[in-house]
Formats: sequence, C-alpha cells, structure tokens
Amino acid sequence: MTDRRTFLAGSMAALARPLAAWAQQARQIPTVGILFHSSPVADMTGAEPRHPYLRGFMQGLRELGYVEGNGIRIERRTAEGHPERLPALAAELVGLKVAVIVRTTLATIEAARRATSTIPIVMASGPPDPAQSGLVASLARPSGNLTGLSLSTGYAIAGKRLDLLKEAAPRISRVGVLSSQTDPQWPALWEPARAAATALGLTLLFAKIDEPDDFPRAFAAITGARADALLVSETAETFVRQHLIIDFAAKHRMPAVYAYTDSVKAGGLMGYGTDYVDLFRRAATYVARILKGARPGELPIEQPTKFLLAVNMRTARALGLTIPPSLLLRAEQVVD
Repeated sequence: MTDRRTFLAGSMAALARPLAAWAQQARQIPTVGILFHSSPVADMTGAEPRHPYLRGFMQGLRELGYVEGNGIRIERRTAEGHPERLPALAAELVGLKVAVIVRTTLATIEAARRATSTIPIVMASGPPDPAQSGLVASLARPSGNLTGLSLSTGYAIAGKRLDLLKEAAPRISRVGVLSSQTDPQWPALWEPARAAATALGLTLLFAKIDEPDDFPRAFAAITGARADALLVSETAETFVRQHLIIDFAAKHRMPAVYAYTDSVKAGGLMGYGTDYVDLFRRAATYVARILKGARPGELPIEQPTKFLLAVNMRTARALGLTIPPSLLLRAEQVVD
C-alpha cells in the first residue's frame, strides 16, 4: 500500500509540474485591453474582425511579432454608443490586470484615466491637443501613464475640407458645422477653419452635437440659419450617427463633407480625414514598445501622417453636382 501511495504521489507531482509551468507561462503572456466607444460587438470578434480599425491594430501587432493567442491576448470591449458604460468597462479591463489599455476617443481616454493611474494607456486617436487639454504635460514628453497618437491636426484640416467642399459645390455660401464643444478651447481650435472660410467667402454656422439629444436641435438650427452645405467634424457622436446625418443632408439637398471616409461609403458626398487604419496600426508600435519595457510618459505623442479623400459619385449625381476631374484624380476612394 505504501508503494502504491508513493507511486500515486509521484505521478501527481509529475503531472503538477507541467501544469504549474503552463500556468506560469500563461500568466506571463501579456494582455492588451482595447476599448471602443461605439463599435458593435459583432464587428470586434474573431481573429479577423470586421472592424477595420481593430484589424489595422491587430495587423500592426502581427508585423511586430505579436499574434493573438500566441504570445499575446487582446481583451476587447465596446460601449456600443452608450458613453455611460465606459467607466465600468474601463474598470473591468483594469480588474483583468491588462498590461496596456488602448483607447480610441476622448471619452474612453478619460474613463481609463479615472480607472487607473499606473497601467499604461495608449491613445489610438487622441483629442486634437492633449497637452492643451491638460491630459499630458507635453507632446514631446507626456509624463504619467498616457501616450499614443493625437488628432492634433483635426481642426486645422477642417479648412482643407471646406476647400474641397467649395471645389465640389462652388455655389455654396453658408456651411453648417456639426462639432463638439466640450473642450473649453474649442473656439480657438476652430480659428484655422474660420480663416479658411473667410478666404473662400463662406460663413460657418456652428451647431453643438455632444449628446444624442443634440442632433434634432442642431439640425433645426442649421436649417433655420439657411445653411446650404454641411461640414461634419470628427467626434464619436458623428461617427455613431453618421446615417442620421447623411439622411439629413440628403433630405435638405446639402452637399456635405465628413471627417470619416466611412461616411462616404455609407452615402455621404465627400470625406477627407485621417487614415484611421494606419493610425491604429501605428498604435500597435506603442504597445509593443511598452511591453518591452518603455515608459509611456517618455514616448512622444505623434500626429497623423496619412490622410484620405473619398467621393461618392452617386450622391453627387443626386445633388446635381459635377465633380471636377481634378478633384477625382486626388481621391483615394471613389464610390460609384
């Protein structure tokens, strides 16, 4: 009996050793948390998710040697357009003891900062000026646990969007602007666009869209001010409700330019803005550097380097517009 107990104890110990080694190895595999503001859950699942930005991020990781399920885990969360869920989702990722948290909008960044001051946070598309907004000490040396990529040029290229809109629809004169006004610096941030509008002979009519309930009021204000065109800035709300905006522009026969080229695929006239797939791919570089020991506060915040122009010819024809060939030649995407 003693020999049998000894044999069984030895066998269990032999089995436990590889199990313990496997568990230790599993614990050493880093987990990256990524939180989206508005994406449907269905678009974020699987090894090749439908969400193009998430695919870009995962592709960036693979290019750096990090393959999900083989050396890295990715915990995906989305508020599905309900910002009130963000604090709980951020706390959930912190509770999982993720090594890095990747955030996609100002609301998700703020939720993450409230949830942790120690876990590194990488902005995949940060606010226009995170230093001016008080999120970081400076772009060159952020300090703290936040770094990544900023949309610092977002307001500056609004002037370029106006130029493209005027080129496509020369007769416009009064442009309704759907924009966030939560940033206390927002009037100053829009100065480049105001200067561009003056040079083009355009009047800008601003309408606030920080909450879902803002849209009916914003639409009423724009039509009441007799706007004949529309400029849609980059916010989580304009992305989530792009179909609502596209329908509004079509109903009132307003040529519109969007910050997201995705809106053009959905029926919007024109889009000019950041190549977000490239931005998320670049965010993977920050994650890889942090996993290798870099401190987020010492990694400079970068700005977008690639921009895309998209035009929807079906929408142009519906509006009775003739898009100049010179503009089409500059477009990376033409929907017809």
